[in-house]
Amino acid sequence: MSTAELADLLAQVRAGDSDAWGDLYGQYAPAIFRFCRRALPTREDAEDATTEIFMKVRQKLGMYDSSRPFTAWLYKVASNHCWDTLRRRRIRQDLETGDLETLPLEHPDPSQLEQLQMDHDSKHVRAGLAKLPDRARMALVLRYYSEMSYDEIADTLGVRRAFVGVLLLRARHQLRDVLAESGGGLQGAVARGRS
Repeated sequence: MSTAELADLLAQVRAGDSDAWGDLYGQYAPAIFRFCRRALPTREDAEDATTEIFMKVRQKLGMYDSSRPFTAWLYKVASNHCWDTLRRRRIRQDLETGDLETLPLEHPDPSQLEQLQMDHDSKHVRAGLAKLPDRARMALVLRYYSEMSYDEIADTLGVRRAFVGVLLLRARHQLRDVLAESGGGLQGAVARGRS
């Protein structure tokens, strides 16, 4: 959908056109569901979240700044909703502890996550993501599936921007360890990821 077509569709939705709302939902709901499926533990959670996210989008559409990409705004709404869902379920883990001082401060390499995905089918990676702590899972989903900036991730997760790189690094290592435990020929990917 072109920028002009999207702007026209959003104008129709704001004017109360239910067919336009259906078109908008049909265009973006599958991607939001996939995002939620990666971020939340169960399919049912993802289905509920997708519905709730689009209810929020309909209510907050007047707050959307058309000078920014619509998908970035939509994923921001989705990620905030998923994070709130996870926060309500469990006390957030405090990862800002002393052992972080010993972690290398290198930025996560997106190609390493892509390599893990190539070496494992999406079902296997999704199962691995589900085993991660909430904050680690959300960080990976926000960065690698929603392509959010460090600033957006920091804002969404409520952490300092400087901590985002460390969080992503740790999350990537945790995912690699989880996938290694479940087998499937990951050893080569781990070796390539470290080189």
